Amino acid sequence: MNALYAALAVAALLVIVSLGVAGANLEFVFGVVVPYAAVALFLVGFSYRIFKWAGSAVPFRITTTCGQQKSLAFIKNDNLDNPHNLMGVLGRMALEVLFFRSLFRNTKAKLKEDEGLVYGRDKWLWAGAIGFHWSFLIVLLRHLRFFTEPIPTFVLSLQSLDGFFKIGVPVAYFTGLILLASVTYLFLRRVVIPQLSHISLVADYFPLFLIMAIAASGILMRHFYKVDVVAVKELTMSLVSLQPAIPEGIGFPFFAHLFFVSALFAYFPLSKLMHLGGVFLSPTRNLANNSRMRRHVNPWNYDVKTHTYEEYEDEFREVMKNAGLPLEKAD
Repeated sequence: MNALYAALAVAALLVIVSLGVAGANLEFVFGVVVPYAAVALFLVGFSYRIFKWAGSAVPFRITTTCGQQKSLAFIKNDNLDNPHNLMGVLGRMALEVLFFRSLFRNTKAKLKEDEGLVYGRDKWLWAGAIGFHWSFLIVLLRHLRFFTEPIPTFVLSLQSLDGFFKIGVPVAYFTGLILLASVTYLFLRRVVIPQLSHISLVADYFPLFLIMAIAASGILMRHFYKVDVVAVKELTMSLVSLQPAIPEGIGFPFFAHLFFVSALFAYFPLSKLMHLGGVFLSPTRNLANNSRMRRHVNPWNYDVKTHTYEEYEDEFREVMKNAGLPLEKAD
């Protein structure tokens, strides 16, 4: 049911943009007002959550480790799994952010009648996740051609590599297909695997359906429902230059695609997608495990009024003496 609710929510977005553009001729609203509002919500919300997380108290080193910590000189340590300095932290963070190293190590457990609890490798989730994230990043970078003039060289190089096999006219970009396939896989595993289906919420399904809609609408525009690319470029450049204008002949498919993208930007700071920024602020990843090399004192400790045993004995000396209790300090 949660998946159904999320699908209906994305369908409702499609109905809204259909009624607004095709029915009420609100191209300016959906082509200018909505994108500006979405970007503003994204920037404000993203910044707020990052600054809020950055201000959280982290008094001690709470790194998660798998390797040998640095201690004695003759004991070999693992500076990527258990970093003790800045270079080790940067290396582990780079492997985590760029290649999902911890997810690559993920294992699955299954209870079998004849063998008991059996552990095995689970690389499909890692493959789906890395395919999704890298293809999404490349797709975003490719779209810079609509927002820049002249187009940066690296964007043109990405386009050339993405369409290397020159399949179809216009050329099919493989990242768009990989993005759609990987996000579909991430959705299906939540539906097919009972344990995941049981814990999945509407908030888990909604961004998946929204990204599916973005990828599908982009592919449809490129290969089936053609739009005026020149007019689209005019619109995007007018938005970037803060001189918005809606050219003629853009067509409804583009406004639907743009509305889905705007919805994702606006929803981003409110969702679990904020792990994009949160991973860099995770104390289990961004701290060196050097507790054997340095003493870490909690900077938030406050002075506590104590009552020592000597003071206690002085206060109750007569009572203790009459009760026959031993005294450490003689009268």
